[in-house]
Amino acid sequence: MAGLWSSLRSRPAPTRGFAALSQGARNVGAVMQRANKARTAVAVLTALVLAGCSGDDETARPTPSPSPPPSFAPGAEGAGDAYFPKYGNGGYDVAGYDLKLDYAPATGQLGGTATITATATQDLSAFHLDLARLVAGKVTVDGRAATSRADGNELVVTPAAGIVKGRSFTVVVEYSGKPQPLSNQALGVGGWLRTKDGAFALGQPESASTWFPVNDHPSDKATFTLAMTVPAGVEVLSNGVPGARATSAGRTTWRWAESKPLASYLAFVVIGQYRVQSTTHGGRPMVIALPESLPATSNAARSLARTGAVTDFLANLFGPYPFDANGGVVLDDDRVGYALETQSRPVYGNTFFAERPNTTVVVHELAHQWYGDSVALARWQDIWLNEGFATYAEWLWLEHEGERTAQQSFDRAYAGFDWSVPTGDPGPDRLFGDAVYQRGAMTVHALRRTIGDPAFFALLKSWPAEHRDGNATTEDFIAAAERAAGKDLGDLFEAWLFGTQKPPQP
Repeated sequence: MAGLWSSLRSRPAPTRGFAALSQGARNVGAVMQRANKARTAVAVLTALVLAGCSGDDETARPTPSPSPPPSFAPGAEGAGDAYFPKYGNGGYDVAGYDLKLDYAPATGQLGGTATITATATQDLSAFHLDLARLVAGKVTVDGRAATSRADGNELVVTPAAGIVKGRSFTVVVEYSGKPQPLSNQALGVGGWLRTKDGAFALGQPESASTWFPVNDHPSDKATFTLAMTVPAGVEVLSNGVPGARATSAGRTTWRWAESKPLASYLAFVVIGQYRVQSTTHGGRPMVIALPESLPATSNAARSLARTGAVTDFLANLFGPYPFDANGGVVLDDDRVGYALETQSRPVYGNTFFAERPNTTVVVHELAHQWYGDSVALARWQDIWLNEGFATYAEWLWLEHEGERTAQQSFDRAYAGFDWSVPTGDPGPDRLFGDAVYQRGAMTVHALRRTIGDPAFFALLKSWPAEHRDGNATTEDFIAAAERAAGKDLGDLFEAWLFGTQKPPQP
């Protein structure tokens, strides 16, 4: 995410038997009249040939060329995404993050260790980790002390010895500080936000670097485990399957584990006063948490109570639910006017439930578990693959609930739409605009009308199955759609994804 350079092994020079054989032949010729000597010579000659002697047409066995020595260089300080070139890092591939952290709500202080397992994708002399506004202390690579320095929101690590391409390695970072959020003028605030009774960390397109060292780009998915220690009586919610809790000296350690690879922005933590409901659904843990500030019968509670039913509906469309746990968390915080598909357990701002129950937002975020989480982005330009399908899942749910058909939802969106922003390349400042969500969903519906329901609904299942736990691009999806349709769809996708004029009704 171990290759070894082998030094040249010397080989003994091949036996050059021709000179000895020629001299032997002259001796045999000189005593040819003596039969017993001749027979002896013939026997000797035969033995030499069998032993590997050869005539003067023998060519030497080639000596294998030595492997080139490693060419160590620092990994890139960004993953090279055209929209966000400095997000993530190059030179390695992370397999897993294991966090052991302690948080004090009264002071806002966070500290602990992050253990990161990775594989070098080049000969590494140094590498970057994303770590924003926190201070790293001791850093080791494979148990040996490494040097580190902060460079803006990057932690640059130089191991004691170079890491050869293909070799796995383990980084342990001890760090601490008071986490701060990250802000983007166009995309808003994300990352760690402190609350009166705890904190939470989530956001898109970046957030993880505000609370742990990370390769913060969705192209590098990894497993994730968290052990978070807080004062007793404070709850901690995160991704995946809940583990055993332990309380000692007035502090409780909460454990969570996501065994399927996740994109870093899909990792989250919520700390505070919550009512935690732990049940099962489909044989998986179902954990739903609502803040104590909301009534137990709130619109949010009533909406999230349908998580199991929504999951079953989507599984009929998209195939088996892709993770080992399910659920949801509601935040009662005015700074969160969005919901996010945090893997295995979406997080919802209470603003979605302010006036009435809202199941469509639950549908949207759970649809992302297939489209966006299990099959993740390889680059941010292709975010329509997440949002277009999740929005279309809302349309299918509304049809299922008898409110309106998917065609009627399409007609509503199509009428009077601004087509100037291409869905397949909206630009970094319009990642969360209508061109991605509404036009993305219209693109999905246009595909359905073009290839027919049997091929379309088969594609809805085959796509997440084919790329499960991986990453994919728009080009990958177009190829899959053309296989499902059995025909070229270039004109369709050119018009609906990249054109800036109104496409004709499908």
